[in-house]
Amino acid sequence: MSKNIQVKICGIKDNATLEAAVAAGARYVGFVFFPKSPRNLSVQSAAELAALVPAGICKVALSVNADTAFLDQLTEAVPLDMLQLHGTESPARVAEVKARYGLPVMKAVGIADEGDLAALDDYMRVADQILVDAKAPKTAKLPGGNGLAFDWRLIAGRRWTVPWMLAGGLTADNVSEAIRLTGATQVDVSSGVESARGVKDAGMIADFLAAAQS
Repeated sequence: MSKNIQVKICGIKDNATLEAAVAAGARYVGFVFFPKSPRNLSVQSAAELAALVPAGICKVALSVNADTAFLDQLTEAVPLDMLQLHGTESPARVAEVKARYGLPVMKAVGIADEGDLAALDDYMRVADQILVDAKAPKTAKLPGGNGLAFDWRLIAGRRWTVPWMLAGGLTADNVSEAIRLTGATQVDVSSGVESARGVKDAGMIADFLAAAQS
């Protein structure tokens, strides 16, 4: 397997975690703006962290059905490289956000079964990247970061018209198999590198990056 698997560490909340992600070779770092999440950040905290991210690493802001007023505030205060929409935003809303802020937009699409695959094509027409994630259970409080995987065989051999990233239940133990089955060249991890909910572990981050690129 080639060494050019790109990894996103999502849900970074402090400088120590940011440094661990950078040192391990992450190409994307994700900041979460969703009050129900244990990884939620204030705009001010995100601005301070984003200023410390080295050049060449993509700074991604994850929001869930955020309104324009919040996104205005966020993009004015934080030097971002990409917006990740992780709610039930429609393709029209994705296009609207992309046009308003002039930033690349990644849309998360939850997959549980074959019936969910059609949405991928709808969002590929408007998004710059797609995050193919496990669909959250109806009882879940969070739309992502639940540590759940989907059946990766559902997307094996698919062709994509935009760059895409695999997410959902990935850990150092299963990421290389997930990459092999799906052909993913980009992977996203959050709960899979945490020692407790919302608490990232530097050793687990390093192990995950090593496994993804092995």
